Amino acid sequence: MSQADSRGNAPVRRGTMVIGATVRTLGAWPSGWRYPGAHRDPAGDPRVLRSLALTAEAAGLHFLYFGDWLATGPEFEQTDPYLLARIEPLAAISYLSAVTDRIGLIATVSSAHSEPYSTARASASIDVLSHGRAGLSISSGAEPRSAANFGWTSVHPDEDRIEAAGEFIEILRGLWDSWDDDAFIADAATGRLIGHGAVRPLGYVGRHFSSAGPLNVVRPPQGHPIVSVVGNAPGARALAARQADISFLAPNSLAEAIDSYRATKEQARDLGRDPDQFLLVTPILPIVAATREEAWRVYDDLVDLVPVETAAGVDAGVALPSNRTIRRLSSLLGVSLNGVIIDEAVPLTTAARFSPLGAGVVALVTSRSGRTVGGYRPVTYRHLLVAHAVSAPVLVGSGTDVADYLEAWFLASATDGFTILSPFLGGQFEAFTALVIPELKRRGVFPENYAGATLREILGLPRPANTLGLATFGDSRSRVLRDR
Repeated sequence: MSQADSRGNAPVRRGTMVIGATVRTLGAWPSGWRYPGAHRDPAGDPRVLRSLALTAEAAGLHFLYFGDWLATGPEFEQTDPYLLARIEPLAAISYLSAVTDRIGLIATVSSAHSEPYSTARASASIDVLSHGRAGLSISSGAEPRSAANFGWTSVHPDEDRIEAAGEFIEILRGLWDSWDDDAFIADAATGRLIGHGAVRPLGYVGRHFSSAGPLNVVRPPQGHPIVSVVGNAPGARALAARQADISFLAPNSLAEAIDSYRATKEQARDLGRDPDQFLLVTPILPIVAATREEAWRVYDDLVDLVPVETAAGVDAGVALPSNRTIRRLSSLLGVSLNGVIIDEAVPLTTAARFSPLGAGVVALVTSRSGRTVGGYRPVTYRHLLVAHAVSAPVLVGSGTDVADYLEAWFLASATDGFTILSPFLGGQFEAFTALVIPELKRRGVFPENYAGATLREILGLPRPANTLGLATFGDSRSRVLRDR
């Protein structure tokens, strides 16, 4: 929330930011697993997940977020190794609910390849088991290999999948509401275990999904587990504004983030929602150390670990993605790179001939590494190629540097908070929690302690009323859902 200061100047934002962590056990950097001491074997994920969760909870992070991808293939070895093999998200948060006490746990579920009843049942069960700390991220995305794993012969159009995701969420909320909070009266004297009318059918019939209800799990402690939606596409943003508690958005710049934040909040307001009860969260990949120079060294090491073509036509020893070749770099920069060796420094005379896109990549390298063309720490062709190939929102610096960036975005109302991507597990996440979180707390922009027991309370979001419970059997609720 923002308000004008006492002199009527620009709005001053109040409150504290949300910070969670996106869990990728093999790291969010393409070759982060190669870093000395980094976790690199998915068979050891249970130990690493437990350690990560306890570290995040000790720091006061709001949630752990588990994305998902329903297919795999050997090419992910070079691009997204965390997608090769991973624990199913609902199983992961169920496991972590038993080893943590306060932190929220958000699992991704595909509305294209899941059934709403089983999802409502699993998530309600985890919410009960965790005492109100469960959340869902509803993914409407689909691609051919994932579709083939579920027997689809083609991928449904975007608009159909977004509409189906909306129905999916409506059914989830309806099933969670099929029980009253105080349904179990357990009156031994009269023999009544549940109250009259305390459990109701849903009777939802949509174009994509149907569910009779009621759910065979009590109403979750949060009423509804947190629902989030990922994506910058207009359909995904509209779905989030209409039906989600959290929208995960990835803007490309501060200006774009401010515009997107304002537009999405207004969209929610136009739909009759309180925009302060709808959170926008932005991903960031921080590489952090005690000093800026140390962070630059970590980044340089990570750059060196990314396999790229070292000279035109030279076999890199592994199957490279097309965006890691000298030819691609030449096209990007707009200059010939015949005879260039990848670790050579970029001459000033060559950089002067770069295309505008190439100049932008030079600026990106400088912001990440402190390197400058012609400087004592020169920009190399490798740095340019890796900056182009790794499109993650990378932020490199000391704990103060990273805190400055997060605070600036938050105070500018560009986001309500961040989800942290670690380049590898085994040092970098611990550095973030040790160096950045205390600084944010000192500045008063991150909460000192958890604000409640449930994830909704932690995020400052209200517990939904049971709208199905306001109706009686056979009233207009089911008919409206069937006729939508």
